[in-house]
Amino acid sequence: MAKERKNRKSNSSSYEIDSETLTASKPRQTNEAAEKKEGEMKKSKLLPSMIKNKEKRSEVHSKLKREKKIEKRRQAKARDAAIKQALELGQEPPEKKVPRTIENTREPDETVCRPDDEELFAANDADEFSTILKQETVPKILITTCRFNSTRGPAFIRELLSVIPNAHYFKRGTYELKKIVEYARKKDFTSIMAVHTNRREPDALLIVNLPDGPTAHFKLSKLVLRKDIQGHGNPTGHKPELVLNNFSTRLGHRVGRLIQSLFPQDPNFRGRRVVTFHNQRDFIFFRHHRYIFESREKKEESKDKDAKGSKGKTSSQERVIARLQECGPRFTLKLISMQHGTFDTKGGEFEWVHKADMDTSRRRFFL
Repeated sequence: MAKERKNRKSNSSSYEIDSETLTASKPRQTNEAAEKKEGEMKKSKLLPSMIKNKEKRSEVHSKLKREKKIEKRRQAKARDAAIKQALELGQEPPEKKVPRTIENTREPDETVCRPDDEELFAANDADEFSTILKQETVPKILITTCRFNSTRGPAFIRELLSVIPNAHYFKRGTYELKKIVEYARKKDFTSIMAVHTNRREPDALLIVNLPDGPTAHFKLSKLVLRKDIQGHGNPTGHKPELVLNNFSTRLGHRVGRLIQSLFPQDPNFRGRRVVTFHNQRDFIFFRHHRYIFESREKKEESKDKDAKGSKGKTSSQERVIARLQECGPRFTLKLISMQHGTFDTKGGEFEWVHKADMDTSRRRFFL
């Protein structure tokens, strides 16, 4: 009996020791895991989005912003020093880094026009706009509205009449657009522009080239009239210069030629008027400016080192400065569809239609 009691005591003591070692080893393992996690957190930068406390988060954010600004300034100074050193040694300066933007990282497109594309130049000589662009015919534009018009629509049309030379306004009334196309064709108009309004705001623009098309439908947005532009100028009656930017694809080239056919091809440079259609990410921005040359005096002080206490002489030099003055209006266009021939909703054949399935990537452009 005494032997059995001794064996029981020894077994219980061994069990107690094993439980003590187990309980002692658990906190050691948890401490090691926590230290490992803290080391990983220190290695990786602490982002403001990982902090729940608002004051601490804003403090970390401002600190990171300040560090980024200092690093950017340091890199700019090092870059300027490298360029200066290369010029002093008579070497070529290092190439400037091109910033990575959505425009220069766009998806490759087979329809991008090339300067040596002979097929494109041959098509330009035989397309619908060739007679106007070769100055064989003078552009004559008919501008009208939709059936249910608003007060802001005619105000926009009045400004379009001041922008486009040889443009005439006709009230829409209850006439269908097909009848207006027939009437304009008989009266030797070269294009029709129809402004559509929705909720008292112009929201679409339809351009029909005559006599054989094509027809382009644009969404119109962000309209700012002349009276709402601060410090605007009043345009003169001179024929404006036309600037088209970034119409690089076949479709964009066609849209650019359609817009070009609205304006005469012999601008009056004395008027100093410029009409710009700038395409960026398939949005066409319209601006109307008048450039002004001004002569200003630039004062320079010449200090004499020999004469102490004598005041430096001031010499004035005249320099010419070019300044832009916006005349308005200001709006943005986005192409919705391009149709063969004149306007026909039922039996018309479309060259291109924008669909929601096409917007698969931010770097995919069609113009």
